[in-house]
Amino acid sequence: MEKNQYIVALEIGSSKIVGAIAEKTSAGYLSVKHLQEEKHLNSVRYGIVQNVENIKSSINRILRNLEGMVDGRITQVYMGVGGRSLHSSVSEVNRSVGSAEPITRELIDRIIHDATSTPIRNHDTVDIVPRAFYVDKVETTNPVGQFGSSIKIKVNLIVAKPALKLNLNRLMTFGVPVKDYIVTPLAVADQILTDSDRELGCMLVDMGAETTTVAIYKNGALIFLNTLPLGGRNLTRDVMNGLNVLEETAENVKKNINNPLDPSNVSDVVIEGVSARKAANYIAARTGEIIANINQQLADAGVSADGIQSIVLIGGGAHLGGLQQKLEETIKVKVRMGQNPTTLNILNNEINRMEYIEVFSLLAKAADLIPMGETCIELNKYEDGPVMDGTTSRQPQNQEPARSKSPEQQPKEPKPKKPWSKWAERLKGLMTEDDNEDDQ
Repeated sequence: MEKNQYIVALEIGSSKIVGAIAEKTSAGYLSVKHLQEEKHLNSVRYGIVQNVENIKSSINRILRNLEGMVDGRITQVYMGVGGRSLHSSVSEVNRSVGSAEPITRELIDRIIHDATSTPIRNHDTVDIVPRAFYVDKVETTNPVGQFGSSIKIKVNLIVAKPALKLNLNRLMTFGVPVKDYIVTPLAVADQILTDSDRELGCMLVDMGAETTTVAIYKNGALIFLNTLPLGGRNLTRDVMNGLNVLEETAENVKKNINNPLDPSNVSDVVIEGVSARKAANYIAARTGEIIANINQQLADAGVSADGIQSIVLIGGGAHLGGLQQKLEETIKVKVRMGQNPTTLNILNNEINRMEYIEVFSLLAKAADLIPMGETCIELNKYEDGPVMDGTTSRQPQNQEPARSKSPEQQPKEPKPKKPWSKWAERLKGLMTEDDNEDDQ
């Protein structure tokens, strides 16, 4: 009987860190019931870790708590990647080929390698998303096996400032390695957007505390990704600074106004000593700026509002009263709230909340990536001990000494993977060729 696999994912946001465990059966059934989070302020700015030691301590506590929930030892994790500098950059390569020989996957591998060989100044490539294939200038979804004299491949390089991933590496120096890095907005899009969304045109908007990430899909592929340095906390700070109140008070006021984006219709009541109408004026002004920037992403992607059919809204800032309606009025596109991945069964009602959509999507994506037979958790095993007072004592067999924190025993930072190592996973839905290559 095959053993179930355990998957651990970490998502580091600007306001909180979330860790969760999913269990995958041999039949592919995926469920989650264990989740831990720690809220923080100012240790992560715009999605980029600033205070490594503080965040490292939080992650360590989260992992230890999760270990206690499953009675085991976490041996590796999947880490979400997001932040201010994360964006897409288009790269394409043209190649002449022999028309007498079919196009092979190995050839495409080499061409994609060439597409990533020119570095982007001051940025690292963290993922590659194939966008389009052309054989003899004719677009195709599956070039493998075709014949032609030329092939062109267009890819989206997902890039970020080196500090983004460097600091993520620095976090995991207490003995738990990162199995793989997963670009969070891509994982969310993979899990919650429908095939119709991707084909007809869709903009996924993840409005967090300090950043808003926009991913645009069209004709079945990602065509644009960008991260804006604006989020829900900007609204809170505007109220805090404009009305001279504490941030906690400003946040509570923001949450307790039914529709702060329509200040003229806000009742002029006092919430925690603050005029709701005055607060709404600040909130509406800043939200208007954020919406204008979201709308601008369509133009930057070369897409008109008519070119997309829907906007899917997620993130903590997305729950601002009236935001969904305001987006629809401004961009003239139907807006809906995103839902947790349907591929993952959430067994604990206490954690079945939309605020965890990112870590749930990371778990679902990691479940697709993890090799058969691997797991992120080594469960404790027990053997019967001596009988004492009529009771059999059970002792764990696989207890290990506490992880040393001495520098000489700490693992070296993992070497960065070649950026093209994940391309085959991205192509899996496009290729019909059946093979068993392991692209990890």
